[in-house]
Amino acid sequence: METKEFTITDDLLASKGQRFLNLIIDLFIVYMFTVGIGAAINIIGELTGNFKLSEWITSLTIVENVIFGLVVLFFYYTIMELYFSRTFGKYFTKTVVIKHNGSKPKVKSIVIRTLVRLIPIEAFSFLSGNSRGWHDTLSVTYVVNKHEFIAKMKL
Repeated sequence: METKEFTITDDLLASKGQRFLNLIIDLFIVYMFTVGIGAAINIIGELTGNFKLSEWITSLTIVENVIFGLVVLFFYYTIMELYFSRTFGKYFTKTVVIKHNGSKPKVKSIVIRTLVRLIPIEAFSFLSGNSRGWHDTLSVTYVVNKHEFIAKMKL
């Protein structure tokens, strides 16, 4: 019996439009989480009488707010892609993250993907005509259309 190794072909890759929509949706979700966590910390501080906690969260500088948002972004992408191979944006566009052989990415690949996303100019890596950004190429992962991928895997 002959076994064939699965490989990703260009027809499976998510389009640049899907990838851009993923980014917009995920950034909105991260923003909402960041604001929600900040509000929750503020409310907990007020309810417990720990006004230093409330003062701390409301007095964060712009740089501290950005760092706080990046921490939330790191955990959002890492947790979502590690456990589900998808983020909320990918659920909406019906795409999924996979390895070159069709398997689910391991922790190392997901952490690399997420850390590379934190590079300030990484989003521009899609402008080179490549449908894969740095966070895909450096982690050796692909974002593919889920239904086409499943259909091709069955073949």
